[in-house]
Amino acid sequence: MNKNIVYITIALLVFLSAPIIKAQEKDHSMSALNKHQQTLAAIAALTATGNLPELKSALNDGLDAGLTINEIKESLVQLYAYCGFPRSLNGINTLMAVLEERKDRKITDPEGKEATVVKETNKYQSGKRNLQQLTGVEEKGPKTGANAFAPVIDVFLKEHLFADIFNRDVLSYRQREFVTIAALAAMPGVEPQLKAHLSMGKNTGITDTQLAELAGVIEINAGRTQANILRKLIDQPELPVVQADMMVRISEIEIVPEYLEEYKEILHQESSQSVKLEPGVISIFPMFQKENPTQFRLLEIYASGAAYQAHLQSAHFKHYKTTTLKMVKTLKLVDMTMLDPETVELIFEKLK
Repeated sequence: MNKNIVYITIALLVFLSAPIIKAQEKDHSMSALNKHQQTLAAIAALTATGNLPELKSALNDGLDAGLTINEIKESLVQLYAYCGFPRSLNGINTLMAVLEERKDRKITDPEGKEATVVKETNKYQSGKRNLQQLTGVEEKGPKTGANAFAPVIDVFLKEHLFADIFNRDVLSYRQREFVTIAALAAMPGVEPQLKAHLSMGKNTGITDTQLAELAGVIEINAGRTQANILRKLIDQPELPVVQADMMVRISEIEIVPEYLEEYKEILHQESSQSVKLEPGVISIFPMFQKENPTQFRLLEIYASGAAYQAHLQSAHFKHYKTTTLKMVKTLKLVDMTMLDPETVELIFEKLK
């Protein structure tokens, strides 16, 4: 009798614990971005912004995390519809270069699943069905807005983007929307489209928690201003652009006269790449004295101490540092404290 009670008790405990375990597993998988999603978001954001040096690093991270070649390739192909052929092609070319380098290092990356051949007799209707599934809204009545003004764009969107591309089964709808949201969140000036795809993404199962974490990925790869646009759209608190540990520095540099022209060229490349490619570099503004052109002054502003440390590890800064050592006669770094931090944003806004 006691043995039966023990068996019944064990069975009851297993029965009661099973749904709890499943629920916890489901909640964990949907509540945070895994390594695949983090790296795929970085790849999409960096492709969309054209930051190829950092994209190269993100592609290596994605492959190391287990993304297949075809998953990455499919994402880069899809992105042409959102950030244009030039940046999509640049992304694909960067992936090709990364794969060649990894092959030389004896790294074998999995190709992954090939797309199944799609046989659709009516691509427009297929795209329409896919779009309705993504939006959760049945399309009725006459065309409105841009689709009415330029009906051909409606045809292109449905027949090509939402049929030819979304019918390919290498990526799920959720993955495709995740890639799209990451790309749009990284690009300025596309807030209406980002808002629409956030709604579609949630319909595919992307959670608010995942989107909040995605904002962190966008901040790292495209800057806090872009991340705040995403945060605002998902009702998350925006973070201040001017951070408490923002760094302001004036670098006083004297150059050996015989290297002056060569130094100017190297400094120009380094400063422009830093501002264009590094979200945390707000300013590296190089100047030289009119009366004494070998005397340079650089106004450097970094969003935070972490942004400055990341800058020191960038490929373009390391190139600048190593190639100009012999050219620099004297160097003095003067750290400054801002008198009016609130006006900093207005200064750069006026320059736009």
